[in-house]
Amino acid sequence: KRDPKEWIPRPPERYALSGHRAPVTRVIFHPVFSVMVTASEDATIKVWDYEAGDFERTLKGHTDSVQDISFDQTGKLLASCSADMSIKLWDFQGFECIRTMHGHDHNVSSVAIMPNGDHIVSASRDKTIKMWEVATGYCVKTFAGHREWVRMVRPNQDGSLIASCSNDQTVRVWVVSSKECKAELREHEHVVECIAWAPDSAHPTILEATGSESKKSGKPGPFLLSGSRDKTIKMWDVSIGICLMTLVGHDNWVRGILVHPGGRFIVSCADDKTLRIWDYKNKRCMKTLCAHEHFVTSLDFHKTAPYVVTGSVDQTVKVWECR
Repeated sequence: KRDPKEWIPRPPERYALSGHRAPVTRVIFHPVFSVMVTASEDATIKVWDYEAGDFERTLKGHTDSVQDISFDQTGKLLASCSADMSIKLWDFQGFECIRTMHGHDHNVSSVAIMPNGDHIVSASRDKTIKMWEVATGYCVKTFAGHREWVRMVRPNQDGSLIASCSNDQTVRVWVVSSKECKAELREHEHVVECIAWAPDSAHPTILEATGSESKKSGKPGPFLLSGSRDKTIKMWDVSIGICLMTLVGHDNWVRGILVHPGGRFIVSCADDKTLRIWDYKNKRCMKTLCAHEHFVTSLDFHKTAPYVVTGSVDQTVKVWECR
């Protein structure tokens, strides 16, 4: 019997959920309750029970495509961002919009609540990353340096660093306290769509896989993953600014990426309509699931329950059971 650390999604999907009236842009699990939240180009955010496969409610307020959504660690706050150039903060207990933040000059493509819950980071087509104070809604920092549209921004586990990726084909890592760009990672040959930090659970496998080109002393890494329109996935050692490996197999733009909670696999989704599981220690794709009838735009892996969720341009959200 497989160790839960090695459980992966198995076809067919447990649920295929319809309700959005345009492409689904982002899917995320709630950190505590058995619900997930989806964002769409239809300008809405929807809440679903992933265990029962039930639709629960719609959050309305944005006036254009909702591009990204993020919970704080308690799951009491939800942040969203939109092509309407705003960022909204929602009370996820009362499902009300608490605050709307303006300041970007173009489509806001990504948002994340920092681990401490005090700040939000956002990335925009205006080429900047901004940091906002949750309590006041004020913009307190702007990170400038990308030369084109910034597609995604993600904080590391302790919130001391943020990573971003862009149409300028680079991945950047920024020191939050000083706003300085600590690393500019360039090896992709097209727009970089998505990034994900490798959790500590992945460090042993990464060190085995790479023959530990990383620091021998102290804590290894940090390690970062990126997925690009060049159809590849890359893993980076941020401390030395080096690409440790490239995973090739997707036949179209890579749109979503994350490390399996057990740390041994990478999971990705792409415009080739598939969900792929990578045994990255051996640099091979070990499973391909034909997931949707159109591009797969987003995925999330539940941290503790055996579920994966995917969203697609086919307007559906699918829940996959792992075993």
